[in-house]
Amino acid sequence: MVNKFEGDAALCVFGAPTDHPDPAGAALRSARRICDAVRSAGEVDVGVGVVCGRVWAGQVGAASRLEYTVIGDPVNEAARLTELAKDHPGRAVASEATVMAAEPAEREHWVEDGEVELRGRGEVTRTWVRRER
Repeated sequence: MVNKFEGDAALCVFGAPTDHPDPAGAALRSARRICDAVRSAGEVDVGVGVVCGRVWAGQVGAASRLEYTVIGDPVNEAARLTELAKDHPGRAVASEATVMAAEPAEREHWVEDGEVELRGRGEVTRTWVRRER
């Protein structure tokens, strides 16, 4: 589900508000497909950060202007990985936890990249990137 557009970014959610059998795999697959489609169009460049984890999901705001959204550390982590992805040749960076949570068939498309301490987080994030074709 595309939850919202903010400027030139989009927040996509897998597994809320309805369950999904493999939300991490679906998010990783979508990241690969988006990067491929954008590259083939040749008009713009993107960075895609992919993170899974527990978030608060639901309606926020006044009764006259309710908005469904997700809030939590995974949202912030994904935004930071998106910034890193813009400088990576494959244009997609995922957290290790996300890759490990996906089904094995999807994991085969990703390789370990390194460790980084993302802005605003006091811990190291192990990153994975798209496997070169």
